[in-house]
Amino acid sequence: MMSALQFVKEYVKQPRTVGAVLPSSKVLARQMVEAIDFDEVRSIAEFGPGTGVFTEEILNRKQDGTMLLLIEENLEFYELLHDRYNKRDDVVVIHGSAEDVRVHMKTCGIRQLDAVVSGLPFASLPNDVSHAILRVTNQVLAPGGVFVTFQYSMMKKALFERYFAGMEWQRVWWNVPPAYVLAARPMK
Repeated sequence: MMSALQFVKEYVKQPRTVGAVLPSSKVLARQMVEAIDFDEVRSIAEFGPGTGVFTEEILNRKQDGTMLLLIEENLEFYELLHDRYNKRDDVVVIHGSAEDVRVHMKTCGIRQLDAVVSGLPFASLPNDVSHAILRVTNQVLAPGGVFVTFQYSMMKKALFERYFAGMEWQRVWWNVPPAYVLAARPMK
């Protein structure tokens, strides 16, 4: 398990990609998965799982046989996740970028995703990277699939509106700092 001090160290090293000074709260994790119908989904990707706070909530709720693809770019976080989940048949941990989700899906034999849970800090990512990730996410989500992310401000709302429909925002106060959770459907 990664300590809060180690997490802060990763933030200091790579603030644009880590995006937060502290790991997300369990309250935020529960809210992040509320929009997912775990009885129906068969494939889930998590972008930027970090230390696995959302991952644990997904694993506690998902059905046997549902594949979970974890894509983490930060090497320290990837190694932590790999050590923790590498022995599970229903979890694949990838060290790479969410921009390449199509390649990662193909490697795992996944044709489309029923849900994408994103911990990526879109407010601090380069604009072209944000667009590339959201574009491909919209394309790989199944009709009726769901995209869920959280942000610390509504600054990127227009960006999400370009790629997703039926957006619902929920404020989560029990997180440091408080966050907005977005759940939306692909725009096809």
